[in-house]
Amino acid sequence: MTNKPIRASYPVRQRARELRRESTPAEAHLWEHLRGRQLENLKFRRQHPIERYIVDFICIEARLIVEVDGDIHLVQQESDSYRTAFLESCNYRILRFANDTVLNDLDTVLSAIAQAAAQT
Repeated sequence: MTNKPIRASYPVRQRARELRRESTPAEAHLWEHLRGRQLENLKFRRQHPIERYIVDFICIEARLIVEVDGDIHLVQQESDSYRTAFLESCNYRILRFANDTVLNDLDTVLSAIAQAAAQT
């Protein structure tokens, strides 16, 4: 049975809007290749709220979340594991890539995303 998340609160939705305007260089770089169904005709959204969390990129039809992690994620591993567990309980799969990987090896990142989306 699918755990259907409740709608995100107004402050979370507002924060998602702010994050869309303040993308990191790695997020902006990846978005240029995901937007407009450029990758395998998949529709991605960016900085999308799910309950109290905001995910970097999501393809709802493939139930796939893509996270681009900066250095902060090295010190917040425990909260990341709770977040991952919650998102997985909503039947999403999560792919994580380091900023450096997105910036320096984008072809590998895009290939991994396409492959994961095809496994729906």
